[in-house]
Amino acid sequence: MMMIRKAKALSSLGMAMRAGKVISGDEIVLKAVRQGKAKLVIVAGDASDNTKKKFQDKCGTYNVKMVELFDRITLGESIGKSERVIIAVTEAGFSKIIIQSLTQPSEVEYID
Repeated sequence: MMMIRKAKALSSLGMAMRAGKVISGDEIVLKAVRQGKAKLVIVAGDASDNTKKKFQDKCGTYNVKMVELFDRITLGESIGKSERVIIAVTEAGFSKIIIQSLTQPSEVEYID
């Protein structure tokens, strides 16, 4: 069940990247959060505790949705790059699609 949702989230991330709506890297993402440009921040599950806390605090302060998802290799591959620990989606539409794909069950999952 969860695999379908994660696959959809990964494919949506790839589309967002091709549309130029994904940024990655510690400083760039922090700046986007501060400027209100980041709509969704995704931190790799294998990021350091320090990195997770830093972004939890920043995202909390600036009211930006943050999720901890995948690992650095999967996250990087989803946007056609090498390993990525932190990425941000800068467009509300893509952000919404990704969040919905993670939280709402798709119709396919109910078929036996």
